[in-house]
Amino acid sequence: MKPRDRVGIHSHGPFLPRLFSGLFGGLLGLALLKFGNPVVLGNMVERPDGVYEWLLTPWPIPFGYPLWVIVGLAGLLLFAAVPEGPKLRPVAVLPLLWLAWELVAGTRTVNPALTIATVQHFAVCVACFYLGFFCLARVSDRSLFFLGLLAGFAVVLAAGFEQHFGGLAETRRFFQLYTLPTLKEAPPELLKRMSSNRIFSTLFYPNTLAGVLLLLLPAMLAFLWQSERWLAKDARVFLVAVLAGASLACLYWSGSKGGWLLMLLLGAMTLLRLRFRRRWKILLLSGGLALGLAGFFLRYAGFFERGATSVSARFDYWRAAAATARAHPVWGTGPGTFGLAYQRIKRPDAEMSRLVHNDYLQQASDSGLAGCVAYVSFIIGALVLGRPRSSEGAGWLRFAVWLGVLGWSVQGCFEFGLYIPALAWPAFGFLGWLLGAPANRIDTPPPAR
Repeated sequence: MKPRDRVGIHSHGPFLPRLFSGLFGGLLGLALLKFGNPVVLGNMVERPDGVYEWLLTPWPIPFGYPLWVIVGLAGLLLFAAVPEGPKLRPVAVLPLLWLAWELVAGTRTVNPALTIATVQHFAVCVACFYLGFFCLARVSDRSLFFLGLLAGFAVVLAAGFEQHFGGLAETRRFFQLYTLPTLKEAPPELLKRMSSNRIFSTLFYPNTLAGVLLLLLPAMLAFLWQSERWLAKDARVFLVAVLAGASLACLYWSGSKGGWLLMLLLGAMTLLRLRFRRRWKILLLSGGLALGLAGFFLRYAGFFERGATSVSARFDYWRAAAATARAHPVWGTGPGTFGLAYQRIKRPDAEMSRLVHNDYLQQASDSGLAGCVAYVSFIIGALVLGRPRSSEGAGWLRFAVWLGVLGWSVQGCFEFGLYIPALAWPAFGFLGWLLGAPANRIDTPPPAR
């Protein structure tokens, strides 16, 4: 590196990295609280009126776009001030190609308003990826980034507890008295959410809350455990136990069956990474899976006795998405327009839905096979190349982030996390960081001599 470059870095000191890290993590934390609705239902979220609504109600998704401009400017300043950074990799070009195809497919859409809203959201997703790849990877101390996410995550858990212990009944009463009469067309998902005792916290519905827990809980636990610079060991053990217990309680109260099974999977993968005798590892893994599956079937025995109606409904959505993709293999019907196509071909007795409940099939339905291939290739490539190597030793934070993104990606096979900013924006940012940041001394301490 040239001497002039060294002077440039030191003249800025840690201010720019900390500024960007704090803004990036803070906005992602805010997204958990304010942008938890699907982008295709954005027209149903009204502008808040008064301080009370600004604090306690969701915001229209476009309100977040000017905030991303500020984060992007901070990222550009950091990019210019710190020349050392990751080189562009072939897999890192895929998000840009995917977004370009979404724009092309959008020119053939059956509903321009839905497509414009969806593509704008996708553009922010891609921006989050490159902010993680080019900018967050240049930050050596990412504590402010994870603190911003942790703050939002903690509020999500607090809201979940408040709903379980009485707040949900009050929310249902308010919805029935004041909100429902003003809606011209209430989505079935919204009506089902408000008639159930399953908590959803600040998110769209209970399975979205489960998606947030899958995506963020591993990273939040790893971050707290590695905060030895600020917290003593006893404090870290206490906070990790409280956070894990509160998260698992919210997952249980959400009633998410897929979330329960995926959390078991993530726990098993974490156990396999631990270093102790294989015999004990097998015993713990077998016992944990047996208890988890037994609890699952006991908890949801009634659901299966009633015929697992939500599962059969998803199969109908998937069938319709496949049929739409066959009918429109090149362009699709336009990003975000599955609901219009489904309304024309669904069975009369089938429940209406605006989303496929499968991110990958919806890409094929909305954007054609090219859009689906580009998105699937990006997700698989990022997960494979971004996975921390076993030789990286104690890189638990990187592994935890990767584990959370894996859970989000798998949940995308039966949910629509790609279309919810509170889930998609952090996931894309994590993927960018995993691909852009090499293992370092913070994430991977050198072995003791």
